[in-house]
Amino acid sequence: MKKHPPNTISAVIIAKNEEVRIHECLSSLKWADEIIVVDNNSTDRTTEIARTFGATVISSNATDFSVLRTQGLQAAKGVWILYVDADEVVTKELELEILDLLQGWSRAVDSTCYFISRKNYYFGVQRPVGDKMQRLFYKPAFVRWSGSLHETAIVYGSYGSLRHELHHDTHRNLEEMVAKTNTWSDEEARLRLISGHPTIAPWRFLRVFVTGFIRSHIKEFGWMAGTHGWIESMYQGFSMVMTYIKLWELQKKS
Repeated sequence: MKKHPPNTISAVIIAKNEEVRIHECLSSLKWADEIIVVDNNSTDRTTEIARTFGATVISSNATDFSVLRTQGLQAAKGVWILYVDADEVVTKELELEILDLLQGWSRAVDSTCYFISRKNYYFGVQRPVGDKMQRLFYKPAFVRWSGSLHETAIVYGSYGSLRHELHHDTHRNLEEMVAKTNTWSDEEARLRLISGHPTIAPWRFLRVFVTGFIRSHIKEFGWMAGTHGWIESMYQGFSMVMTYIKLWELQKKS
């Protein structure tokens, strides 16, 4: 792969059964010095496709996202680590911005961690509001990942933000959405149980549905996306109800 001295870049991807989308993700990372795919028990052609791009594939059984990201970090040889999810694409503008930043980067004056904005697409339609994620790190300043599901990076030094975005193609169809919710809600419910969440009362199911719907539809301007926005907002409420039903089941077992 092409070198960009003085700072080498390792791209780290966590993937599970992403044969449909990982090709586009990997194609957008050809400029990186190294690509590492942490495969989480895929049963499709994810690893085969990754190897055709020259990626180093690490197999992992971990369910903790901090562990998965750390495994990729430990295997990386680059001075800089760029985390990209398998359903994301690095735009050409973002690629050039990162390379330009690192060419003139100095630890004495610049940040050691950078947030990257995302344009999120649901059912192929862009959501009105995006988000920002910690994605680019100076490896010598990296401390650790914290959190099993909604993981956060702890880094020595200051934080900065890049101007250009990742394209995030999530929630492409209902089947995929339900499968993802079924997986994530298990861990969400477990974390709430461990934290000592109060015993679930029936009214709470309605409350969390309304909370999820309002956040997505009003606060995140889902209403501006028309029918797609209504579907996504209702689904966000449903996802929260699923988590609390599973929490209720765990509380009964306890």
